[in-house]
Amino acid sequence: MSGYGSVKNVGPNAQDHFTTTQARLKQIQSQLDTAVRSGKLKNKVCIITGVGSLKGIGRTSAILFAHEGAKHLYLLDYDPTNLENLKSTIESKYPDVKVTVQQADAADEAAIKGVCEQALREEGRLDVFFANAGIASRDTLQNTTAETFMNSMRVNALSCFLAVKHASVAMLKVNPSRGKDTSRGSIILTASVAGLRSGAGTVDYSASKAAVNSIAQTSTYQLQKTDIRVNSICPGLIETGMTGPTFEYARERGTESRIGQLNPMGRYAVPEEIANAALFLASDDSSYVNGQNFAVDGGVLQWFRFTLPELDHRLVTLKKVHKNWTRVIQMFTKLQDEKAVRDAAAAAAVGALIRRTESTSPNKLQSPSTPR
Repeated sequence: MSGYGSVKNVGPNAQDHFTTTQARLKQIQSQLDTAVRSGKLKNKVCIITGVGSLKGIGRTSAILFAHEGAKHLYLLDYDPTNLENLKSTIESKYPDVKVTVQQADAADEAAIKGVCEQALREEGRLDVFFANAGIASRDTLQNTTAETFMNSMRVNALSCFLAVKHASVAMLKVNPSRGKDTSRGSIILTASVAGLRSGAGTVDYSASKAAVNSIAQTSTYQLQKTDIRVNSICPGLIETGMTGPTFEYARERGTESRIGQLNPMGRYAVPEEIANAALFLASDDSSYVNGQNFAVDGGVLQWFRFTLPELDHRLVTLKKVHKNWTRVIQMFTKLQDEKAVRDAAAAAAVGALIRRTESTSPNKLQSPSTPR
């Protein structure tokens, strides 16, 4: 058996792993039922956008921030449907936390400037801005219109720019009477692994998330020596309202156990795991973390080894030198059909198959860029 095969077979079988995974995810989702309120965000005034989804990162983060003692939460979403439900959920469980909900477009400058100024008027300070609003697209390159591309940039990237621009102004304000003697604050932007590597999203979505990561990196130099930190979170495959249709489709087909199987952890994530990362960045625990693109992806980025042209070349070469090339091609096609798997690591999966082939075939394959 090859070294790759030995490593691959270390874990449990597929069904046992799926059963264990489901139990683990339920445990993570119920963490606040028994967790002590540690006060990591005590007296902090926070703004969060994109809180409308009942299974979203924004809503989950808002509840976690309340659990950790935030003084006042300003919660925004373009769709007002679930805002009052979120407000009542937090206030009933955490009556010491003030909650203000607002229907607003996160890419509307007047709205973002307004809520930052509102926090200063009412609380005298702003400590955390979590810019989480975003959309995803499904169109291929040739089917993506200019309007679709620009809308992705507007909702995903412009919203983050406006958050940094106006939240930083508010965070610069000093107010000793409200316990803020110096400028400081944390701005958190939701990006994606699609903004770090190719093959994890559509062109417009990936470009917008790459822009978010760049905003997090470059803003730090504009805000140097202010103690205002800007970081982005790059989730991998997460079950949220945005990705819900993909998960439902897999469950209808009885293939739920295959979702996330190509991730090194062998599973997808839930919003609570991203919310925990947001809490870390919002709290003083991350006081020296700045300008980072924080991947929360179960290690999937480590699997992005090949560019698509390299994969094409290797698949053509496999056809010529390996008896099982048909099986490889069929598996590649199958992975393409599985949106949940493809979005997470389709390119990585084929790369793994090719590496396994290389380790067992007498003919070592090389891409055109590899020295012979």
